Amino acid sequence: MSHNALQVSQDSDARGAAKALIERFLDAIWMERGLSENTLGAYRADLNALSRRLAARDVMLVAASRADLLDYIAWRVEAGAKPRSTARQLSSFRRFFRYLVREGVIREDPTSRIAMPKVGRALPQSLTEQEVVSLLSAPVVTDPLGHRDRTMLEVLYATGLRVSELISLRISQINLNQGVVRVIGKGDRERLIPLGDEAQTWIREFVNGARMEILLERQTDYLFPTRRGDCMTRQAFWHIIKRYAAKAGIEKKLSPHTLRHAFATHLLNHGADLRVVQLLLGHSDLSTTQIYTHVARERMKELHGRHHPRG
Repeated sequence: MSHNALQVSQDSDARGAAKALIERFLDAIWMERGLSENTLGAYRADLNALSRRLAARDVMLVAASRADLLDYIAWRVEAGAKPRSTARQLSSFRRFFRYLVREGVIREDPTSRIAMPKVGRALPQSLTEQEVVSLLSAPVVTDPLGHRDRTMLEVLYATGLRVSELISLRISQINLNQGVVRVIGKGDRERLIPLGDEAQTWIREFVNGARMEILLERQTDYLFPTRRGDCMTRQAFWHIIKRYAAKAGIEKKLSPHTLRHAFATHLLNHGADLRVVQLLLGHSDLSTTQIYTHVARERMKELHGRHHPRG
């Protein structure tokens, strides 16, 4: 075997070993913490990007030093990475290398003396109550898919579900007699969320009419199926929200969680207790929910400035 062929073989073996180690780590944290596929995918992408960069410098992932990681972070920053993105990647690296220490693969954690970048907490973009009404009214409900989309938007605003929770809802999770939906969220935590009269009405009408038209003879337990009887993807639902927002004349920059943010903000605006909102959203930490009090406060200041004679 030539020297070049031997080098290629060794590089391939090193990459394979790094990928196997990353997958072992992902399996371990999935078992420990019940993380979502999206979170695991983000860890995988971060660690594979680091591994490729290190391999280009002839450094194995398990042999990475503090200097190697700082070099990678500096390289990403020079390429335009924002502090929030850098902090998220560093968090992935930290959890990975701590796992390697715990498993006895390495002796020292190279991230232990790397400070996290300071990241200001961005306020989530929300909608006014009138904007929500406009968005909910955008689908053409005489069309079966439009009826499905309207029902999805109504449920999302009524419950504050994560998009991943909404698209994977099954009929068995809905109890219209009690007016609640049962959701298994992050970390396999179960929560019961009231649906409200409006959302219940839309679900009843959809299940007894448009849903059957969408499925025809197909069978599925998914509450909001596609025409193929499958579960809708997050990307597909994101396109639906953007399309209806444009139709409703909403020019704000939206995210897939915009209606979840609106749900929380509007509850607090109307006097809901913060801990109740925490339970409804499925946040394990109250500090995560507290950001919505800032959103509500900003909204009050805006209204005061606009309407008070001395504002």
